[in-house]
Amino acid sequence: MEWLALEFMQRALLAALITGVTAPAIGTYLVQRRLSLLGDGLGHLAVAGVGLAFLTNTAPLPVAILVCVIGSVGIELLRESGRASGDVGLAILFYGGLSGGLLLAGLAGQGSGTLSNYLFGSLLTVTTADLWAIAGLGAIVAVVCLGLLPQLFAVSADEPFARTIGLRVRFLNILVVTLAAITVTVSMRTVGLLLVSALMVVPVATANHLITGFRAGLLASMALGAVAALSGAVGSYYLDTAPGSLIVVIAIALFAVSWPLSRLAERRHGRLVDVGSGEPVAPGPEVAEAHPHVHGENCGHRPVLHAGHLDYVHDGHRHAAHGDHYDEH
Repeated sequence: MEWLALEFMQRALLAALITGVTAPAIGTYLVQRRLSLLGDGLGHLAVAGVGLAFLTNTAPLPVAILVCVIGSVGIELLRESGRASGDVGLAILFYGGLSGGLLLAGLAGQGSGTLSNYLFGSLLTVTTADLWAIAGLGAIVAVVCLGLLPQLFAVSADEPFARTIGLRVRFLNILVVTLAAITVTVSMRTVGLLLVSALMVVPVATANHLITGFRAGLLASMALGAVAALSGAVGSYYLDTAPGSLIVVIAIALFAVSWPLSRLAERRHGRLVDVGSGEPVAPGPEVAEAHPHVHGENCGHRPVLHAGHLDYVHDGHRHAAHGDHYDEH
C-alpha cells in the first residue's frame, strides 16, 4: 500500500473517483433519452476545443468546455427544431470535432501524439490545479443530477407529458447536454475523450441489469462507476498500463458479470411473459413511485399479464396503476 503515500497517486485516485461518480450520473439521463452515443460525439467535439487551445496558446480545459458546450447546445436546438435528426447531429459532432481538432493542432505545430494524452487520458499526470477544476465541475454535475432528478427524469422519459405539467422542457434538455459536455471535458484527463462515453453508459447498463427503479439505478450506476474508476487507477499502478483503458475494461467486466446474475435472479423469482412479444420479463420488488407517463390501451407500451391485472413495460420497467400513482414491479 506504499502507493497511497505518493502524491500523484492521491491526486489520481481523487480524480478517478470524481469521474467515476459523475459520468454515470449524467449518463443515466442520456441512456433514458436513448442518446448513449452523445458522449462519444461530445468527446470528438472536445478534441476541437483542445486543438483551438493549442492554436491560441491557452489552457485546454476551459477552451474545450466552451467549445463542447456551444456545440452540444447547438445540436440540441437543431434536434428540437427538427432541422437535424439525432443521428445526423451525432455524425456532425463525430467527424467535425475530430477533424477540426487534428487540423487546429497541426496548425499550432502539435502532432497527433500531443493529443493522445487527451484522447486516451493521462490520469497519473493530474496536477493539483487540474484536481481542483475536476472537483469543482464534478460537484456541479452531481448536485444538479441528484437535485433535479424528478424534473430531469420527467423530461427524459416523456417529453410531451413534461410540457403538459409545465416543466421548462427546452431549458432542461439544454441543461442535460450542457452537463454531458462538462462531464466529457472534465474526464479527458482521466479516461480520455475517446473512452469517456463508455464510463457514461456501461455502469448504467450494468445497474439496469441488477436494480429496479430509476433513482436506485442512478445511485447504483454511480457506485459502479466509482468502483471501476478506483480499481482501474490502482490496477494501472501495479500493471504499469494506461489507467483509462483499464477503467473501461473493468466497467465492461462488471457488465459481463451482471448479465448472468440478472438471469439467475429471473429464474429464482420466476418469469412473466410480455404478451406483446412473448419475451420473458423479470419481476422485481414493488416500489410505489411517482410516474409521469399515463399508460392506457393505446399508449404504445406493451401490456404484461400479471396476477389478474395488466402491467405496462416502459423503458425496461413494469408499472401497474395503483390509485393515483404507479407501482413499479
